[in-house]
Amino acid sequence: MWRRPVNPSRRLGDSGGGGLLANSKSRSSPILSVGLIVLGALLFIAYSYGNSGASGNNMEAISRVEGDYSCTAEVQRAIPILKKAYGDSMHKILHVGPDTCSVVSKLLKEEETEAWGVEPYDIEDADTNCKALVRKGIVRVADIKFPLPYRPKSFSLVIVSDALDYLSPRYLNKTLPDLARVSADGLAIFTGYPGHQRARVSDVSKFGRAAKLRSSSWWIRYFIQTNLEENETAVKKFEQAATKRSYVPSCQIFHLKSFH
Repeated sequence: MWRRPVNPSRRLGDSGGGGLLANSKSRSSPILSVGLIVLGALLFIAYSYGNSGASGNNMEAISRVEGDYSCTAEVQRAIPILKKAYGDSMHKILHVGPDTCSVVSKLLKEEETEAWGVEPYDIEDADTNCKALVRKGIVRVADIKFPLPYRPKSFSLVIVSDALDYLSPRYLNKTLPDLARVSADGLAIFTGYPGHQRARVSDVSKFGRAAKLRSSSWWIRYFIQTNLEENETAVKKFEQAATKRSYVPSCQIFHLKSFH
């Protein structure tokens, strides 16, 4: 039975500040005046420093609410939870999605973990570490609208993030079954919530179209239509591990079975 991911609520806290109003009917001595000026300057510096930190946190929260949050970054947060859910299946992983180099680099630091990546888009601006992964063949640049260059069941687990949102149903019909084909033990999909992302010019120029974030009910209907089954065991273990660690995902996460 399909269960819909819960959209975690978020709150943005507004920070406010108060001012001091000093009224005096008597003259203050020069020493007292200088002392008050110095004290005021110290208070102002302390307030400005503290407020700058709060402002940074608020800007990060606002950025995520307005849609700059990356589900690829969410994959990195979820690695400990995924390890609990998939166990030995986390030993040979393929990640598919933008900025896959960052995910692969983090996975390779895990003990007894082999990781590969598929970058669906241009990486001209990639850093030296990413380019090194490409030279070694660990990360491939490939259009996921076409069959992946891997044999069936080449990987125990396939993780995809921030890539399916840019595909129309026409290409999803080919890409999702192909992702399930190259996995042996399951497929984990990280996708954004509707309304959490704005279409940006940079996205259109890089990905060819703006992301279309679909609801969980849309995805569930689509999985059923394409004969993709929910991995109930992985779902249960993932939810248990998430509860234990107080992990609340910022993206929708679906666990599917591989094609056998």
